[in-house]
This record gives sequence, structure tokens and C-alpha cells, in this order.
Amino acid sequence: MTSMRTEILLADNPEHLARAAAHLRAGRLVAFPTETVYGLGAGADDADAVAELRRVKGRPEGKPFALLIADPADTNRYAVPGPAARKLAARFWPGPLTLVVPDGRGGEVGLRCPALEATRELVRLTGAPIAAPSANRSGGAPARTAEEALEAFGGLIAAVLDGGPARMGVASTVVRATADAVEILREGALNEQEVRAALEAER
Repeated sequence: MTSMRTEILLADNPEHLARAAAHLRAGRLVAFPTETVYGLGAGADDADAVAELRRVKGRPEGKPFALLIADPADTNRYAVPGPAARKLAARFWPGPLTLVVPDGRGGEVGLRCPALEATRELVRLTGAPIAAPSANRSGGAPARTAEEALEAFGGLIAAVLDGGPARMGVASTVVRATADAVEILREGALNEQEVRAALEAER
């Protein structure tokens, strides 16, 4: 992999946020904060950038990336969520929940609307969802600070957007919600009891 200079940008600086989005639009990779852990992102509409994300992350082929969206209403642009998914999104978005839902083309897509406003603004400025696994090499612990993200990917990505320590420090909970069943694929910032309670509320 070609080494590059990795910029350190500040998430609370609008000019820096715009620069991070410009990197993403140009097909470069950026690490950034969320309320859970730091993410490593590529513009989801750029196949070459997503392929580079897979190489840099060390992600196995066939294991998809979740997409970050800026607003819960954007779900309908990329997926066909059923009643269970809509209930979970209404309860936990913006927040630490990744929903795996039908994409309307016979497959599935993972979507998350993060709680951190700077992250959602980064998505808006990018103009497309961000393909975003956690900022760590596959098998490693997720980065909780900009320094940890830089240690993992310095010289391999265009920028690290520093938003301070991730508030929760644990990855999002991943739930597959189809018309037939709800399955917790990974328990994280939300526990199973919270997910089940949201599904059972106001029935």
C-alpha cells in the first residue's frame, strides 16, 4: 500500500469537517468519531474507495459494510424496512443501532443513523452514505480515540477527524429485522433486553 500523509482534522471545526467530506468525495478514506467508537469510512457510492476500505481494513471478501445515513428518513432510499425495523429505528435512531434490513433487490443492507451530530453532518457534506466499519484492523479492538485510529491507519488514509474520546466506547448493536424475524447479530451499546422491550412496546 502506498504511504500518504494523514491529516489530523477537528470534528468541531466546520472547515475541517468540510475537508474530511471532500476527501471522501474524492475517493479517499477518513477515520472519524461516532458516539460508539471511531469509524473508518469511504463514500459508499464509490466502488474503488470501498474496495480500498476493504484492503486497508483487512476485511474478508463477502463481509459487507454498514452504511451511515444522516437522517432516519433516508432509510427508504436504500432499504425496504418492515414494521419491526421501523419500530426499532423510531426508538433508537439517531443512536447506536445498526439495522440489517431488506434492500428491495433480494439482498440486505446494514444501516445506521449515528447520534453524533458531527458524524451526520459529515454524511450530509459527503452527499452519499458512508461505508463505515469500526476503525481497526480486522480482529483488533475498535479505536476509541483519534490517536488510536491514527496508530492503526496513519500513512494509509487521508485524514483522521478528531472528535475526542468516543462517548460509549463500545460498538453499535447489530440487529437483522425482516418480515419474519428479528435477530440480534451483535450485542453492543444496546443490550438484548432494550431491543426486545422496544419491539414489545405499544403492541
